[in-house]
Amino acid sequence: MTFSWKHKYDNMGDRLAPSMAKDHPNLPVVKEEGCYYYGADGKTYLDFTSGIATTNVGHRHPKVVDAIKRGADHLAHGPSGVIMYDSILTLADRLADVMPGEIDCFFFSNSGTEAIEGAMKLARHVTERPYIVSFTGCFHGRSQGAMSVSTSKAKYRKFQPHTGTFQVPFADSSSCPEGADPEAYVIDKLEHDFDQLLKHQVTADEVAAVILEPVLGEGGYIIPPASWLKKVREICDRYGFLLIFDEVQTGFGRTGEMFAAQTFGVEPDIMAIAKGIANGMPLSATAAPKALMEKWPMGSHGTTFGGNPIACEAALAVLDVIEEEHLLENSRTLGSYAKKRLEEIKESHSCIGKIRGEGLMIGIEIVDPETGLPDGDAMFSILDTALENGVLFYFCGNASEVIRMIPPLTVTKEQIDEGLDMLEKALSVHEESQTKASV
Repeated sequence: MTFSWKHKYDNMGDRLAPSMAKDHPNLPVVKEEGCYYYGADGKTYLDFTSGIATTNVGHRHPKVVDAIKRGADHLAHGPSGVIMYDSILTLADRLADVMPGEIDCFFFSNSGTEAIEGAMKLARHVTERPYIVSFTGCFHGRSQGAMSVSTSKAKYRKFQPHTGTFQVPFADSSSCPEGADPEAYVIDKLEHDFDQLLKHQVTADEVAAVILEPVLGEGGYIIPPASWLKKVREICDRYGFLLIFDEVQTGFGRTGEMFAAQTFGVEPDIMAIAKGIANGMPLSATAAPKALMEKWPMGSHGTTFGGNPIACEAALAVLDVIEEEHLLENSRTLGSYAKKRLEEIKESHSCIGKIRGEGLMIGIEIVDPETGLPDGDAMFSILDTALENGVLFYFCGNASEVIRMIPPLTVTKEQIDEGLDMLEKALSVHEESQTKASV
């Protein structure tokens, strides 16, 4: 296959909106396979992004590709409800078997943002209360409702609607007094923050739900103590709030269990799931116990494309691959190995701050060695050099200071080593350039 890629990619901004065409690093590719992208420049790139935590079973996994082809031989489009088909019914049964707690009923949609919108709409409908509480630093999507509860970056909230949301701080032990227990500190602070919110901004009987990411994604891969999440659950139970987990990025093995709710041992009332569900096919779901969903009657929500039959076939194949190839175990084992290697690399590179991770969801903080402050410019420089070396990472954090390491869960120990070797070379190049610049 030949591509006249140079002209096309040089001018891709002419027909695509800049907000679609200008993300980092804008790598032109012609093919994907397993843990690799094949560039239009003829180079092979090890992918440590999984299409932003989406292709959890690897790019174009043969079982997923076969499922898509088989599905296309029968049905290309629903719409569910007008017609009904086996793949959506079987997927709902299979998901009910692996969801946390009593969650066993699903409204399928197309994207994470749609699943979030559905979750908030369901919570408000069931409780007949208007307000949602979210956490500073969380990211839940870019549509109007989802944007109102997203606070990872101020620029994502431009022209936000006034839809009745309030924010409290996410678990952050950075301000913990010296000598105090960080875990106890964030729990006490959580109690205080909710107490102040309910005293001064909104009454408890007006709050429908609390929504959070069990691990911050876009906000910087911040991992709260399990005890903090359990305290959120306790507060919700105390006041009659529904607890919504946004597991769009953490789901389907990313944190070492099927869902982060299971990793931390906390059961939400409603979940939003997407990304890894169908390995790149557009599919998501708002998930809740049937008892809640039954209070959301026909006509109160709807979709044209949600639960697409081909996407559902792909999702069924994903569940098979996760089980058959023991990908939850691989996520835990290689996630621990990668963090150990990164801690060793950190000893020789002062631009690395904190390393945070759960399973194969790992954040590498880049800081100014002199001040210890987040350094987004350095992070992008390191990412660019790593890409030149042959490995693709992505970024997150309020100052874009955190390198996201989220390879497919099919990644091998050898590929982890290969990618981290390339990253370490990029760190050395960056530090050498900084030394020369200071002379």
